Amino acid sequence: MKRYPLSEAIRAFKSFPARRINALHGVKGTSVWQRNYYERIIRNQSEYQAICNHILDDPQNWEQDTEYTR
Repeated sequence: MKRYPLSEAIRAFKSFPARRINALHGVKGTSVWQRNYYERIIRNQSEYQAICNHILDDPQNWEQDTEYTR
């Protein structure tokens, strides 16, 4: 069984929905996802909880984010 790096798995995971979203909008090759990502190993329960809280709270903070555009 061939192994692939995590970056390749993420690329493959993102490509289908990106193509579908672009097709629905009638465009081709428009960026859908944030560039790059930060790999992190969750080492304990408190790190896990902090990440969960960030994910849940993040949408409420979008308008204060300098990279947020509507």
